[in-house]
Amino acid sequence: MSSTADRELLITREVKAPAELVWEAWTNPAHIIHWWGPNGFTNTIHEMNVTPGGVWRYMMHGPDGTDFPNRITYKEVVKPKLLTYLHDSDKENDPAQFDVTVNFKAKGNSTEITMRMVFRDKATRDMVVTKYGAIEGGNQTLNKLEQYLLTM
Repeated sequence: MSSTADRELLITREVKAPAELVWEAWTNPAHIIHWWGPNGFTNTIHEMNVTPGGVWRYMMHGPDGTDFPNRITYKEVVKPKLLTYLHDSDKENDPAQFDVTVNFKAKGNSTEITMRMVFRDKATRDMVVTKYGAIEGGNQTLNKLEQYLLTM
């Protein structure tokens, strides 16, 4: 088995909310619409079926008006602990597609979220970090989730 260290991103955050509530915010379109994405971005959700084989299609709207089509195809759904999915730009054989594993670890009234993204190769990983600011964007997204959880 080869290492994925040079082609992965790992973002971890502990939020002050129980795992069931974090899961609800992450898997219900009525909630995720309020926080998903980096600062200044909004989304239009076309469909969201959080089941193995289910699809979440959405259009992410950038603050400059650029639209970014997204498709998530769920592989594993273990409520309220684990999501694994393939993320792409809603194109078949998207060369920039990547695998995501999100773990929700209950810690009393808090939840540790670990989001691991694995890209096809180092060059693709490096491109999303430098061109799209994926690390900062991921942290901003989790900041927005943390704030949104306070309203639930």
